[in-house]
Amino acid sequence: MRELITKYKLVIRFIVTFLLVYGVLTLGYYLYLNLSDGSKFYPDYMTNLVAHQTDALINSVGYESKVIPHSKEPSMKVIINGKFVARVIEGCNAVSVIILFLSFIMAFAGKLKTTLLYCFAGSIIIYTFNLLRIVVLSVGLYHYPWRRELLHEIIFPLFIYGTVFLLWMVWVNRFSKSIKANA
Repeated sequence: MRELITKYKLVIRFIVTFLLVYGVLTLGYYLYLNLSDGSKFYPDYMTNLVAHQTDALINSVGYESKVIPHSKEPSMKVIINGKFVARVIEGCNAVSVIILFLSFIMAFAGKLKTTLLYCFAGSIIIYTFNLLRIVVLSVGLYHYPWRRELLHEIIFPLFIYGTVFLLWMVWVNRFSKSIKANA
């Protein structure tokens, strides 16, 4: 047994670190969601922020857009030219995707400064790509509502998770100490 643990030490360390970081960040996010009362920022601050930034970006590309709280569920309605096209829910704010990204990076940590900078930069990239994803999805739904499943269920998850995957690959191949130690 000791021989197996020694042989797979890096794999075990990766799994334990990943699960620990993921668990702590997910618990923190869960607590944040449950402590958020939604009175000032409905349904929660991050979802509200993403909805309003989406609105600003849609307006900046020539559409008349607005976001309003949904009356029947914890989400924000995206309305383009008077037409309700999409909802921004808690899952649209990219926080859970960023938590997944950070957990992987921390599990393959490199130098402290490099790791922290990459975590910060990667989080900004994911957040920005997510905003662009919601804008393009909303405009796409405005023009092609019959393509909802294709846009929402296939193309745009590929877009955001593809971004995360590419960031992971850059990290592992360029900055991670674990991979360099095995080379």
